[in-house]
Amino acid sequence: MLYILLFILFILLFIFGMTIIRIGLFNLSGNKLKGWLTKLTSTPLKGMVTGTFVTALLQSSSAVMVITIGLISAKIMTFPQSIGIILGTNIGTTFKTELITFNLDKFLVPLAIIGALFTFFKPIKIRSIGMVTFGIASVFTAMKGFELLAEPLTALPFINNYILSINDNILLSIITGAVITAIIQSSTAMTGITMGFLTAGLLHLDAGIAIVFGANIGTCITALIASIGGGKESRLAAFAHVWLNVAGVLIFTPFIPFLSENAHLLADERMIQLAHISVLFNVVSSIMVLPFATRFGEMILRVHGGKTNKN
Repeated sequence: MLYILLFILFILLFIFGMTIIRIGLFNLSGNKLKGWLTKLTSTPLKGMVTGTFVTALLQSSSAVMVITIGLISAKIMTFPQSIGIILGTNIGTTFKTELITFNLDKFLVPLAIIGALFTFFKPIKIRSIGMVTFGIASVFTAMKGFELLAEPLTALPFINNYILSINDNILLSIITGAVITAIIQSSTAMTGITMGFLTAGLLHLDAGIAIVFGANIGTCITALIASIGGGKESRLAAFAHVWLNVAGVLIFTPFIPFLSENAHLLADERMIQLAHISVLFNVVSSIMVLPFATRFGEMILRVHGGKTNKN
């Protein structure tokens, strides 16, 4: 029971860290991000580049989707303009996945102390830098916690049995990633947990890949919630986000064994292999859709346009 409580605590610490990093970065960039999202979306390619950059800056695809849906609801942006941004958010979110693979163990305490001290300064820029620094320390501390608790947790019979079952079941791994991500509202946290079990040698790489794929579906729940009451076009953007991620997972799932077998070509460590595969998945998925972005938007309109017109 103690290990489960500690694990939940580390999940909360991870999400807290990601949240204050996002707030700090947003404070530093001000309203420029909204301006970029509004102005630099005249073509799907521009939208994708802008979405990638803004998501990498904010360290949250969900946050960018919520901002985008808000702009659509306010009639500042149209649904067609959002297609490129949606493609970009999936690429931009991989930056944080790569970030958490770095080993910052020696710097965690100094980062936390410096970050905490900076948050007491009056100037917004210094305070925001402190939030980002303290957030990074929190995220990496949580990652270390996931790694240390992975083995003790699997000593619990029901967790051990479940991990054994998903190790041999790709579909169940995908569902696990999607459901847990939808609950904790963070695909990065889900990826971090998966990396912890991989590093401990308790989870097979193919199951880890499937969980990360599922996390891409689970993260869509935030956009769907944000679109409630936002009008027709905001709901279309949320549906487009779901379709893109579900389609990407369906296309890539048959290649999971191939990716697992050849992961050693990307890196030596399992957690880094997983991060690189996540990048490949999101980049290739978005680039595949980019040439058909306009038709993709038209398909969303055909499938969901009638339903949204009722409101």
